[in-house]
Amino acid sequence: MNIHPLSEERLEDYYQSALTLLKALIRTPSLSKEEGQTGALLSDKLEAHGIYFERKHHNLWMRNKHFHLDKPTLLLNSHHDTVRPNEGYTLDPFDPQVKEGKLLGLGSNDAGASLVALLHAFIHFYEVDLPINLIFAATAEEEISGTKGLKSILADLGSIDYALVGEPTDMKMAIAEKGLMVLDVYVKGVAGHTARDVGDNAIYKAMHDVAWFKNHVFDKKSPTLGPVKMTVSMIEGGYQHNLIPDTCHFVVDVRTTDAYTHSEILNLINKEISSLVRPRSTHLNPSGLSSDHILIQAATTLGLGQFGSPTLSDQCLMPFSSAKIGPGLSERSHSADEFIYLDEIQQGIKGYIELITTLSKITAK
Repeated sequence: MNIHPLSEERLEDYYQSALTLLKALIRTPSLSKEEGQTGALLSDKLEAHGIYFERKHHNLWMRNKHFHLDKPTLLLNSHHDTVRPNEGYTLDPFDPQVKEGKLLGLGSNDAGASLVALLHAFIHFYEVDLPINLIFAATAEEEISGTKGLKSILADLGSIDYALVGEPTDMKMAIAEKGLMVLDVYVKGVAGHTARDVGDNAIYKAMHDVAWFKNHVFDKKSPTLGPVKMTVSMIEGGYQHNLIPDTCHFVVDVRTTDAYTHSEILNLINKEISSLVRPRSTHLNPSGLSSDHILIQAATTLGLGQFGSPTLSDQCLMPFSSAKIGPGLSERSHSADEFIYLDEIQQGIKGYIELITTLSKITAK
């Protein structure tokens, strides 16, 4: 294995290239399902470096030059779609501005900085014969867990052993991630005039089940992700002040952990409440790494902080081991006047290169 050390000059070149690309991405609207133009920007970048890539929908992926089926394969993945701009923006979200050491603009933190840093780490290793394969995938529809994002290309990527998912984590490694279920709960009552002692108020019936969701504590707690968290986030019922409502509907956001399967949680809920529960989906699963996993070994070797993440990413769609890591902070995501510090971009490039180098050394032992 012949990995050239990362010189300060080369790191600076990568940083300037990444910064230019990130500014171009910010200028180019790329809401989920509308990522065609940013896909074209990334295509142009790859062609300029002579890198062969494949494209499906608005997803792009590529393999390093010395890709061999007898090596373990590491997927490097981040997304180029964004949410809609927060209503609190005071600046043009599509005008990248540099102020006080920050680059401001929609998608700068989530997850543009991770995307461009991962891409330049891939470029750094593109022609190196590593003991591991690298696949870089820039994917779409992450913000909505869409069907034409990562999920649509998993079969095209082939066998993956493990993945690094680029999301803002302050370059600490999220070794576990909570999953998500969204539940629609329906309560049936009997209509009647509010002036008379008749009917069965569906809102009152719903209050009992809402209280259960608020107060229930699950017996098992994940060592990395903590407890399952359930939040009633929407409720509607009734349409006339003098009519006892005969229906009530509320929504529950359930952040799941590796302590329970989604079916176990649903079975428990159905036993404890009287209302009808309909999950919108059950496939956004939690993830976690075993304590001896190579990604944890590498993080420990480099002295990287490790934690369990409460926020969802495309990890929930991956049927293989993964960890989440990237420049920036999660709490800046989806915020007004989103930003990334300039030095965080450079630290991200360097951090990814060091992590891939360490993984290669562990594999070569």
